[in-house]
Amino acid sequence: MTASPHDGKSDTTLHVVPDAPADPAPNPHATAEQVEAARSDTKLAQVLYHDWEAETYDDKWSISYDERCIDYARGRFDQAVIGQPSAHDALPYGRALELGCGTGFFLLNLMQAGIADKGSVTDLSPGMVKVALRNAGHLKLDVDGRVADAETIPYEDNTFDLVVGHAVLHHIPDVEQSLREVLRVLKPGGRFVFAGEPTTVGNFYARWLGRLTWEATTRTTKLPFLASWRKPQEELDESSRAAALEAVVDLHTFDPSDLENIARSAGAVEVQAQTEEFAAALLGWPVRTFEAAVPAGKLGWNWAKFAFGGWKTLSWVDENVLKHVVPRGFFYNVMITGVKSD
Repeated sequence: MTASPHDGKSDTTLHVVPDAPADPAPNPHATAEQVEAARSDTKLAQVLYHDWEAETYDDKWSISYDERCIDYARGRFDQAVIGQPSAHDALPYGRALELGCGTGFFLLNLMQAGIADKGSVTDLSPGMVKVALRNAGHLKLDVDGRVADAETIPYEDNTFDLVVGHAVLHHIPDVEQSLREVLRVLKPGGRFVFAGEPTTVGNFYARWLGRLTWEATTRTTKLPFLASWRKPQEELDESSRAAALEAVVDLHTFDPSDLENIARSAGAVEVQAQTEEFAAALLGWPVRTFEAAVPAGKLGWNWAKFAFGGWKTLSWVDENVLKHVVPRGFFYNVMITGVKSD
């Protein structure tokens, strides 16, 4: 049974898994020695990196559990299943699983949008599961959680009506094996929806934009008159150590057609991939990197309005103009859906 991160008054529903070992405790401050060991152990790297990010992840990525992100999560689901009316006919799904849940962003917001009634969250990072359950408790959602490897999902066959994930597949060493596990725990006719995965071309330009923004910001804020915009060196050093693990934890980028083939090879039917964010990504990556490089609270409401408004405007341009002229592989995000055969 997963321990509640609350004080005993949590509204989070926890379900007993027979003979399940106790989940490990989070380790939010990896040492230099641990980081070095993780360079040759991708799953250790996943735990260290995501435990380090867990408590600040929602702030870093401007994640919320209100109308803004509810609409965003529902939009990703609708976009992924476009042209497949059976996906909406099944609403609400009875029980849904989020694989690689992080702080619960995707599933919790989908549940608030009426996509599913009950939920389960899993992640290799104990810190992320802890935060996801805490968020679920605050929202009074019926959710349980487990620390779990996506390649060996610790639930029985035919358990879930829906499996979802956001920005998780690219962290999993064997994506096809993980999708086989997803199909195993889905009920016949059940559906999976994964969104927020990096395309190969999109990842290339996003990485360069992020690096250039980080270097420009950290160098510029060394100037005396910008000292108040500079994070303490200890925080910058810790960020750099964590960032060093990104090369270890980010294992894959995807061509949309290749991802479809992986899903079909795993046994899924009704498979389709969609892509989004081209112009929006060209703005979004520098914005998010800049936000991570300066002290919390330095950027105010006007900045938030600019960042979100700019992303919305450029997303509209992507959807209504650029998707008709730009090859789908050039967009930053790919999403994939499929169904377990009856």
